[in-house]
Amino acid sequence: MPHITSQAVADRIEALYGQPLAVLEAHAAATAHESMLAALLGSHTDLALAERNIAFQLERLRQLTEADREIGHFDAGHILDCARRITESVAVRDAHSKSINAVLASLRRLPAADTTVPTAAPPAVPAPAAARAR
Repeated sequence: MPHITSQAVADRIEALYGQPLAVLEAHAAATAHESMLAALLGSHTDLALAERNIAFQLERLRQLTEADREIGHFDAGHILDCARRITESVAVRDAHSKSINAVLASLRRLPAADTTVPTAAPPAVPAPAAARAR
């Protein structure tokens, strides 16, 4: 099962910072202070973990409920546990997805400074009228 949400978030983070996710993770790990990048990567990691857990629990649920398998008292508890874990992981995924997408929507990548075009100096400020009268 593809992890669509976490991959879309990863693509947006890469586009925002202009680097592959692995490079960004290495940079964030090497940085001693908290940053927006570290927060985004942490949320992305939590989102990906929730998606992996959903896929794992769905697969386990499918195994427990195969057509030729008899469901006993012991299996019923496992089925309920899988359903509960799927519910929790979906809630976690949705919460992280909502918050990280809101943050990413508020961030913009600044255009790179063009060093080939010299920047014009701001126009000189005219002297106050009192200084000109003397």
